[in-house]
Amino acid sequence: MPQVAKLALEDGKVYTGQSFGVDGEVCGEVCFNTSMVGYLEILTDPSYHNQIVVMTYPHIGNYGVNEEDMQSARPRVAGFVVREYSRMYSNWRAQYSLQEFLVRHGVVAIEGVDTRSITRRIRSLGAMRGVLSTIDLDDQSLVAKARSWPGLVGRDITREVMCDEPIAWTESLEAVAEFRMEYPNRVFRLYPTNGQAGKTPHVVLLDFGTKWNIARRLVDVGCRVTVVPGRMSAREILELNPDGIMLSNGPGDPEPVAYAQETIRQLLGKKPIFGICLGHELLALACGARTFKLKFGHRGANHPVMNLETKVVEITVQNHGFAVDADSLPDCLEVTHINLNDQTIEGLRHRHVPAMCVQYHPEAGAGPHDSKYLFRQFREMMS
Repeated sequence: MPQVAKLALEDGKVYTGQSFGVDGEVCGEVCFNTSMVGYLEILTDPSYHNQIVVMTYPHIGNYGVNEEDMQSARPRVAGFVVREYSRMYSNWRAQYSLQEFLVRHGVVAIEGVDTRSITRRIRSLGAMRGVLSTIDLDDQSLVAKARSWPGLVGRDITREVMCDEPIAWTESLEAVAEFRMEYPNRVFRLYPTNGQAGKTPHVVLLDFGTKWNIARRLVDVGCRVTVVPGRMSAREILELNPDGIMLSNGPGDPEPVAYAQETIRQLLGKKPIFGICLGHELLALACGARTFKLKFGHRGANHPVMNLETKVVEITVQNHGFAVDADSLPDCLEVTHINLNDQTIEGLRHRHVPAMCVQYHPEAGAGPHDSKYLFRQFREMMS
């Protein structure tokens, strides 16, 4: 007989379903993701640390799991919620089932709940604290636990997901093969990666909870990459003699990550900088802007963003619960991209020094590749 599981929200609503992960109990911010595919990448994205993720697409698990698609060494979500788990899976790349993956890594997961109802509730009331449990099945007790969880605002949780020591990154996404598959009749300028045909720029990637695809994309455009903890000081970073600095994505509220903001201020103008997601928010804060918490965040692989310079609309991968306040922008920053769903800022550029950032995820993993040109722009900025 299936193990009963319950998801309780802080507003008092409780959903009952069946467990398809491990027995346990977890608290987190309940959010939804509109992606139809990419569940493994979502599960292993460190930006979801301390979040219980609800998938809006009803069938999850139908193509199994391939560990090559992971975005960190293990799942980072607090819990996982789906309408229907597909026990039968079929894909030539699959190594084993999603349920096996969840059990292997100790993830609490629930199926058989009305994910449309949860999504509508979050859209109406905003992101809420919640608890997912197979142990405590008392509704009042679960709601009380959800209300007692401290939430994400005002907490620095990046230290819980960043690396401990510098890492020399070498893995690539094999961009040449990608380009040839996507554009078989075009000739691309391929950047040298061995340092012999030209200088290979060295990028220091500050890890606040980075997705592995960011480092892979940098390697693809011909960079040598060193991943370092996001708490590293400006002096220590400059001692590595980088040609450019990447600010990674990461979880939670950017404002409490004050040490990173100070580091970025000290680096501005000394080296080209490119920020993604949390890195975008930290760069904006370092320049004097403010951030705010979105009502229910942007999470999915289908969000339209307009590049204001080219007027091209990009379909983007997104995962963030905070955004930069447009009314707080200092004169040194100009907006380069906007979200076409709600007009929030999706990209910024510094007017006086080589620094740019985007709120969305140009590295994909999973999702469309419309925005990978930004890595080539960063490569050219370092030239």
